[in-house]
Amino acid sequence: MCLAVPAKVLELRDDNMALVDISGTQREISLMVLDGDAAPGDFVLIHVGYAIEKIDEEEAQRTLDLFAEIGGLEDVLPPGEDPAA
Repeated sequence: MCLAVPAKVLELRDDNMALVDISGTQREISLMVLDGDAAPGDFVLIHVGYAIEKIDEEEAQRTLDLFAEIGGLEDVLPPGEDPAA
């Protein structure tokens, strides 16, 4: 089973990397396997540190709302990381 988490691209970085925001948590991810370009403000699905697909903001918010409804993002973030931090 795979799980992808929506994230908003905050900035593009060197070497096909980007800084993204996942419900208040910022992390650096790879854009290497993303089909097409991403820009700041775009939403992408993240799986094991890679952006795998662009999605629209409405779809991202629906998914984040579902995570909140079933108990939050603590189950998909690494142990010890607070999604609100």
